[in-house]
Amino acid sequence: MPRPRITRAAVGLAALAFTAVSLAACTPVAEESESPESTFPEKDIRLIIQANPGGGSDLSSRALATELESILGVSVIPENMPGAAGALAMEYVAEQPADGYTIGFGPAEIAMLNTTQGANVLPENFDLLGQIMLAPGVVSVSANSDIQSLEDLVDQAGSGAVTVANSGAGSIWEAATLGLGEQAGVEFTPVPYDGGATAVAAAASGETVAAVSGLGEALAQEGAVRILAVLNDERHPNLEDVPTADEAIGEEVVFGGWGGIYAPAGLPDDVHDILESAIAEAVESDGYQKFQKSAGNLVVYRDSAEFTTFVEEQFDLFKDLLG
Repeated sequence: MPRPRITRAAVGLAALAFTAVSLAACTPVAEESESPESTFPEKDIRLIIQANPGGGSDLSSRALATELESILGVSVIPENMPGAAGALAMEYVAEQPADGYTIGFGPAEIAMLNTTQGANVLPENFDLLGQIMLAPGVVSVSANSDIQSLEDLVDQAGSGAVTVANSGAGSIWEAATLGLGEQAGVEFTPVPYDGGATAVAAAASGETVAAVSGLGEALAQEGAVRILAVLNDERHPNLEDVPTADEAIGEEVVFGGWGGIYAPAGLPDDVHDILESAIAEAVESDGYQKFQKSAGNLVVYRDSAEFTTFVEEQFDLFKDLLG
């Protein structure tokens, strides 16, 4: 209801003095009803994960969900929905009601899949709520493999087919596999799996010659695989004895798997703000920080506005590189 107004003419008329006082007395009641306090959330929230259980996306999502539950006061329920390098989950989330009760973990593929697969995965389909992590890429082989270094792997690729497991066609780790081969002047054969954990398991069992994944996914199978190189511009503090690609073969190859939280586009402002604030608080929590450090990932936070700009820039970058 519009706020009652008292015109100069009304003030000047003594006959309307009582009416003016009455209208003025009503003003505070109108102000109090204009901004009701949000009641979100009132029920459980679903967190859709685009990969199989056990991988970097899954573990990061579950670590965040644990912290969000204590902050929001409701259950945050992780649901794995692997397939099509993440497109299945992302398209599903985009189609859900924009009420805040369905959110998703968005890896780097959220900026790639429209280009690589023609999937209906576009930045404008989502409310991008915040970046929560960065996973440096690594190259690993079975612990029983005769391949002892990245140079050995490149040499083998130069003389025959070398299969390299990754987290799916159109994924960041497929792009990293192709990029590594291009920089090294050889051709690797990418083999897609539904998630980094299963890709590393394939290399560990000898199903493929090697795997390219996030560091956390390789560390989760420590003892079963040998990490040959870090696809970063500097060595990782958890792997001080493992060289970068530049150190190993003289070619700078830098690929990382970033991730954040998103929701269907069009969240109400109050719901958006509550979720964004809760995610920021969860990322700063001791439990989440400790998890990411133990997983070998880096805690990199961007708020909603920064993350939106970043994803849009990454979308344009991958369109130029892979389109």
